[in-house]
Amino acid sequence: MQSQRIDKWLWTARIVRTRSLSASVVAAGHVRIDRIKVLKPAHPVQPGHHLTVSLPSRVLVLKVLAIAERRGPASAARLLYQDLSMPGPDGPIREKTDATAGGTC
Repeated sequence: MQSQRIDKWLWTARIVRTRSLSASVVAAGHVRIDRIKVLKPAHPVQPGHHLTVSLPSRVLVLKVLAIAERRGPASAARLLYQDLSMPGPDGPIREKTDATAGGTC
């Protein structure tokens, strides 16, 4: 079965913006694989693993579906995982657009 370093997978799946930030998140203890805290960025992850990632703005629960050779567009990155996170009390996070900003015409 294919495996990949957890820091590289978080970066290729576009969970974090940079590979160094990914390594920092793992080293700080903010990532769990199948409920076990991971502290080494080189820890392997493979399809079928469940990840819990604590980010400053939210906690993500992800199921790893695939491993990518290289970082691609966001549309390809979304195919690498299934998001099992619970929506917040206000529902899913959505960005404000001009139509929902409440401005006057």
